[in-house]
Amino acid sequence: MTTLTARATAPTSGQVRSHAAGRAGRSALAVLAQSAVVLLIASFITFALGAASGSDPAAVALGDMATPEDVARLNHEFGLDRPFLVRYADWLGSALVGDLGRSWFTGIPVTQSITAAFPVSLSIAVGATIAAVLLGGTTGILAAVRRGTWVDRVIGGVNAALATIPAFVAGIALILVFAFALPIFPVGGYVPPTISITAWVACLVLPSLALSLDAASDLSRQLRTSLVGALSQNYVVGAAVHGIPSRRIIWGHALPNALGPAIATLGLHVPRLVGGAVITEAVFGMPGLGQVARQSAISGDVPVVQGVLLVSVAIVVVSGIAVNLVLSRFSSAERTAT
Repeated sequence: MTTLTARATAPTSGQVRSHAAGRAGRSALAVLAQSAVVLLIASFITFALGAASGSDPAAVALGDMATPEDVARLNHEFGLDRPFLVRYADWLGSALVGDLGRSWFTGIPVTQSITAAFPVSLSIAVGATIAAVLLGGTTGILAAVRRGTWVDRVIGGVNAALATIPAFVAGIALILVFAFALPIFPVGGYVPPTISITAWVACLVLPSLALSLDAASDLSRQLRTSLVGALSQNYVVGAAVHGIPSRRIIWGHALPNALGPAIATLGLHVPRLVGGAVITEAVFGMPGLGQVARQSAISGDVPVVQGVLLVSVAIVVVSGIAVNLVLSRFSSAERTAT
């Protein structure tokens, strides 16, 4: 009787999948809500910093001979004589539809300047992610397979060292080695892929590698730990006893079960890689968002600086949303399978 009752009340596979889908949906909504709040707070801080900068574009544009009346007239045209919250609400509303205003000094739309520079920063971030996966995945698997040997110890020591090196320091070191001592890659600059795919890849190698080292070291260590744990499981021992080749055991059985923590580790680094691309490109003199923000900050072009900051924060938030959604679906699939 008890067995029949337990069978009757046990959830079916369809119910398990339904509950998992419901959890995933609620998790996705929570991530979206939190991200929206973060983006709203970041936009307010960004606009407030620009307003508190004390920059007077009217006085700069008109020169020292301008009268107070002329300065007041131009400030009125810029909308700077309105209350702070009114200006913020207008700016945020326009930003939501893709209008970030115009440069105070050139009159070029901020969106146009960002659109021209964005592919450079995105290329570096994507290249760094690929490099982190290749370097971290290869060394992590090798260290796990050769655990306890000199190979494992060397990889562990290198990972510990790379985790302490900032991206800009790694970039300078890579320039000295691979651009001057061994002139293999260009020192800086950017070639669009529409002109030459080979030149585009060549100019991305060093900045992408410099940005990827921290993520690659963390990914390598996490994958090594997870894979060592998976290789010690009973099903792996049983597969080896039944004569299954070790390569098939590693790639077909142990590695898929060890990828979860490694994917989570990489997911934590993706927003950092996106944000770090803006800083790394400055070391290599690449015309990305970092260069646009730096030149605008020097000239006091507040709308451009605000636009670059807002877009950078939005990219980091969106990438974080994508990573969290992927990880939530991954964990839901694992719970469903168990």
